Amino acid sequence: MFTKKFEIRWSDIDANRHLANSAYINFMSHTRMAFLVEKGFTMQEMLKFGVSPVVFYEHVHYFKEAFHGQPITVSLEVSGLSEDGMFFKFDHNFYNHKGENLAYCEIFGAWIDLKTRKLSALPKELLAFTKTFPKSKGYKTLTKEDTRIHGRKPMNLDL
Repeated sequence: MFTKKFEIRWSDIDANRHLANSAYINFMSHTRMAFLVEKGFTMQEMLKFGVSPVVFYEHVHYFKEAFHGQPITVSLEVSGLSEDGMFFKFDHNFYNHKGENLAYCEIFGAWIDLKTRKLSALPKELLAFTKTFPKSKGYKTLTKEDTRIHGRKPMNLDL
């Protein structure tokens, strides 16, 4: 399990004086990027291969409040990868200084080619780095069908 520690700043709280949901998203993003860099997915490597991660969804479940000035720990475990590395699923948990679970989030995403703006398999050099990823107990190999398990499809406005 990968973890990253944070202190809740004034700018991270909302009108209810607890950690804002947008701050949860920012802390998770920071944790994911720190994780990827540690595993070899540096900005230079991603730029070299012209790929970048994109998020399809983030499902957050809140359990307990977190407040200004408190330390929190955000964890990351990989709960799914496709064989070619195109799709990924991460599990994040938030913990307070007592180890109490404050929130859980499942995030599903993919890699895109920055030139074509289309989904892309990972280059073999980056795919090799995924062998060192910490996997969750419920880890599974992902397929394209997993991107639509919630049945959501775009619905345009009739203008």
